[in-house]
Amino acid sequence: MSNHAKPPCVILAGGLSRRMGGEHKFLKPLGRKSLLEHVIDAVKPQVSDILINSNTNIDETRYPVRADSFAGNLGPLCGILTGLEYFSEIGTEATHMLCVPSDAPFIPLDLVDRLSDVLSGSSYSIAMAYSNHRIHPVVSLWPFSLLDDLRNALEQEDLRKILVFAERYSLRSAEWEAGDLDPFFNINRPEDLVAADALQRSEKK
Repeated sequence: MSNHAKPPCVILAGGLSRRMGGEHKFLKPLGRKSLLEHVIDAVKPQVSDILINSNTNIDETRYPVRADSFAGNLGPLCGILTGLEYFSEIGTEATHMLCVPSDAPFIPLDLVDRLSDVLSGSSYSIAMAYSNHRIHPVVSLWPFSLLDDLRNALEQEDLRKILVFAERYSLRSAEWEAGDLDPFFNINRPEDLVAADALQRSEKK
């Protein structure tokens, strides 16, 4: 990022968790911490501020929580807008905001550095993480300069897909080697939580 300021971060926790039985999957335990705590611990050293985007009350966090800017569970693109609006309101020196999901407990500690390195010179540059032959749109850096465009896309175009919006601008990706442990492994179902526990145990050996 051009001014070297740490970006603030929005953690997306606004999903309905249908595949997890409708429960808050980000509060599910993995080892001694919840999924949300794993994510917070990974991003905290890399960012200036943290906002949790959730449409329900979360008492289990000391960080601010804000519901989507638009009602109707419009998806992660709306969560990104919510984060951009929040940090713009409270003020930030950063040019970009980090976005991460609340269900990816293995977020790498070099995430911000690696994403920042691939940003183009454009003030509309977006950077997304890439691993295991797929891009991860919700693991990304978003410029505050796109706030109005994003709001209009959601409100006027009824747009929902992150990549459809991002590809209008300067979209870059930073690639991580997955190996035995994909750093962006995300948990959607109970069996994913079991798999994550096994991966965590194997990494500690």
